[in-house]
Amino acid sequence: MKQKIKRQRYTVPDIIRGISVIAMVIYHTLWDLVYLFDVSIPWFRTEAGVIFQQSICWSFILLSGFCLQMGRKKLRRSIIVIVCSLVLTAVTALVMPDSIIIHGVLSLIGVSMLITIPLEKFFNKIHPSAGMAVSFLLFILSYKVTKGVIGIGNFCLLTLPDFLYANTATAFFGFPHEDFFSADYVPLFPWLFLFFTGYFICSLLKRTDRMKMLSAFSCRPLEFIGRHSLEIYMAHQPIIFGILFLLFS
Repeated sequence: MKQKIKRQRYTVPDIIRGISVIAMVIYHTLWDLVYLFDVSIPWFRTEAGVIFQQSICWSFILLSGFCLQMGRKKLRRSIIVIVCSLVLTAVTALVMPDSIIIHGVLSLIGVSMLITIPLEKFFNKIHPSAGMAVSFLLFILSYKVTKGVIGIGNFCLLTLPDFLYANTATAFFGFPHEDFFSADYVPLFPWLFLFFTGYFICSLLKRTDRMKMLSAFSCRPLEFIGRHSLEIYMAHQPIIFGILFLLFS
């Protein structure tokens, strides 16, 4: 009789994702307090608030790219994430049009997965260190693409033409028009390159036989949150808003 081999679950990515989910819930609670309920939290509007938000965004996208190789039914998962992003756009457009989410982080992750799947055979031929370095460099160079600039920091290598920044469709790629607004805007560029960076980090660990580090320790509550991050993402904002509405009303 054949024994069914239990597939190993890497705990560390789940723990990191769980921490990111908790940070995301905290951030969105603060966002609701500041922008929907007019609570004064001065630091939230400063650079500190931006760094807090960006750290959460970076961790989600890097980890999503990292974990793509470790999962099964990749195409199915990417489609589910994209559908969830469309549901968020539709719901926010109907219920909270002033805080509509267009081209948010779920859209970016789902589309990045969809793009990466057919590229995997090509990526596997690239040395992980080179792939990681080039991907991260492209991310840094295109970080200000939404502002019409290619460069690093204050050093501008190229100013992009205005005709690229035409409408909501071009905003998907990182070229938003002047009046474009989204409460959660994470366009394809530069963030696809950060997703690729996470993918190559995983390849590097595989190549150097260090994947066992991803099971080095365990924390069941954080692992549970990490495994159910999509469900929590979809549900947390209505719950937060409902609680705050009851408190402030």
